[in-house]
Order: sequence, then C-alpha cells, then structure tokens
Amino acid sequence: MTETPGEQPTFRTGVRLGIDWGDARIGVAACDAAGVLAYPIETVKADRDAEGRIAELVGEYEPFEVVIGLPRSLDGGEGPAAKKIRKHARSLSKRIRGVQVRLLDERLTTVSAARALNERGRSAREQRAVIDQVAAVTILEHALDIERRTGSAPGEPL
Repeated sequence: MTETPGEQPTFRTGVRLGIDWGDARIGVAACDAAGVLAYPIETVKADRDAEGRIAELVGEYEPFEVVIGLPRSLDGGEGPAAKKIRKHARSLSKRIRGVQVRLLDERLTTVSAARALNERGRSAREQRAVIDQVAAVTILEHALDIERRTGSAPGEPL
C-alpha cells in the first residue's frame, strides 16, 4: 500500500471471526465491528459436525471475514498440520460463500495462550476448557494488529 506523508493506513471495519483449529477442539473468537475488542465465543468439538457449527456461528455473528490460524513450523515451513488446516479452510470457505477466509501464521499462539492463563492462576484442567478460545482471540488480535499497522488485509486469502 502506498501512503502519502501523514496519511494513516486504512483499516476495514466489520466483525471478524478468529479460529484456532485443533485436532480435538476448535477455538472460536470474534471482534466488535470497529475491530477494537477480540473476545472468545466458544470451543467447538473437532468432529464431523464441527464445520456445520462454525458455519452456524458465521450466520449468527455475520462476519465479513474469518481468520484461521495456520500452524507453520518454527522455520516458516508447512507440515502435515498446516496441510490439514488448509483442507478444513477450503471446505469451510465453500460452506460460507460470500465470507472471505484467510489463513494467518499462528506459530506459538497456543503456547502464548497457555502462558497467559497460567499468569492468571488457571490450572491445567481449567485451561483445557478455554485455551483454544484464548488462542483464537490471540490469532484474531494478531490479524487486527497487522491490518492496523500496514493498512492491508492480514494473512493469505483462500
């Protein structure tokens, strides 16, 4: 994006959903229409009905965009987990036509979420119930920060 001196980067407004798609659970978060506050919505069981539940949440929250965390390796490469997420993202995208799906590097988001919960005194057992939601919030906050900073949509569109 080219900016003239003194011009602020543009920031798209509207609700977005953030998703941390794990093998057992899927954390879902949303943000307000101004893109200021990201908050947890729910943890969806990662079973054959998961995609349907996420599509229901898209219908309920009416986001213009869904940001899914892409688990890259520390060197930036993509392994089997990233390939699996890409497959889920493509399938979800077909189901929620008209809503942009983007993939965003999520390295260490679950680690960051666990650390934040530990600092707040949450036990490992208590964390299991919300860690995926906190990771989804972290993914969404990262996406919002990138867009505020650069004026460009974050991550990779499908």
